[in-house]
Amino acid sequence: MSVVIRQPGVVMTDHLFQVPLDHAVPGGEQIEVYAREVVAAGKERAELPWLLYLQGGPGGRAGRPVGRDTWLDRALDDYRVLLLDQRGTGRSTPATRQTLPLRGDAAAQADHLAHFRADSIVRDAELIRHALLGAQGRWSLLGQSFGGFCTLTYLSLAPEGLREAMITGGLAGLRSSAADVYRAAYPRVARKNAAHYARYPRDVEAVRRIAEHLLVAPAELPDGGRLTVEAFQALGLMLGSGSGSDLLHYLLEDAWVRGSAGRELSDTFLAGVQSKLSFAEGPLYAVLHESIYGQRSVDPGPTGWAAERVRAEFPAFDAAKALANGAPVQLTGEMIYPWMFETDPVLRPLRETADLLARRTDWPDLYAPEVLAANEVPVVAAVYHDDMYVDTADSLATADAVRGLRTWVTDEWEHDGLRVSGGKVLDRLIRMARGEA
Repeated sequence: MSVVIRQPGVVMTDHLFQVPLDHAVPGGEQIEVYAREVVAAGKERAELPWLLYLQGGPGGRAGRPVGRDTWLDRALDDYRVLLLDQRGTGRSTPATRQTLPLRGDAAAQADHLAHFRADSIVRDAELIRHALLGAQGRWSLLGQSFGGFCTLTYLSLAPEGLREAMITGGLAGLRSSAADVYRAAYPRVARKNAAHYARYPRDVEAVRRIAEHLLVAPAELPDGGRLTVEAFQALGLMLGSGSGSDLLHYLLEDAWVRGSAGRELSDTFLAGVQSKLSFAEGPLYAVLHESIYGQRSVDPGPTGWAAERVRAEFPAFDAAKALANGAPVQLTGEMIYPWMFETDPVLRPLRETADLLARRTDWPDLYAPEVLAANEVPVVAAVYHDDMYVDTADSLATADAVRGLRTWVTDEWEHDGLRVSGGKVLDRLIRMARGEA
């Protein structure tokens, strides 16, 4: 029996589905996929259209709502919402350092995780749609960030399941390799660094002092992780969200304390850094990150730790050189590096598995440009101007390649606009999909 939970203004129902690990072998091993149905209180029995929400990531579970919070408040006016814990995340059969060893050695783990990309997520969603709506039922789709990537895959593989699709910050480059993605990303991250230092000029010296210290003496984080200068630079991931620059500044304010042995990095700072850098809540984000760009028709070779390889083309991100030259230390962005699997205790057991995935070749294509060019599903997308995580030029090129796709380019919000706008972003997309805006 499904578990039903009531919160102020909403009624939520748990759903658990059995799906094939490998959709090419439907009678083979099965895994569980969890989804939470959310409907406005008083509308439990109403004939409402369904809205499937695909979370950002990869490896991010769906949000845990508290009543009609953030974008849900707007969605529940019109829809019955399904929040999907994509395979391997949340309450779906987990894939973590604790569970993956049950699969066998690193090679077996990598083979297992090869089934956790967008194509498998979409096929899971199709089985769930059939179970909840019937074969002829169609639902609306909202994809945030990586969820938008999955939406493009959905439109490529199973457009017959969709009545409309809405994307926020997630129009991927259909023909962009992993190296292409990072080659475009480093200049965007540099612009976010420049904007942060312009907003908080004293942070130039604050970051340099911390980097100088870590270059000589890496610090230990409360969870046993190792804070190297490269790991410290990874805090630049914060600069892509609306409040990230401000939160980074406040984090840096608490960096130092004078202890019995002199000046040292404070526990407050180290705990705050750990909360930003640890992959404990979403290890698949790190393990699978570059694989989301793998497509055999774009680049038949391995992704090969592309973020690390391409970084060498941008010497401004070399902290030691910046310190020697008196330049600002550049923080990095949404990049996954091989050394993260040494500094983060949660990732250490998965180092060999991640390396095998990075060396894997011949990834199946995730998008079908010819299908997208003939698309008949209403599709609308919010594109955030100079989005740090998803290249705007790629997004607009993809918009041109998907028949009928309408974009709304805005600089009012950063990449997390869906979450922080109080439903304004979703309301605009709904009206666009209906031809009202």
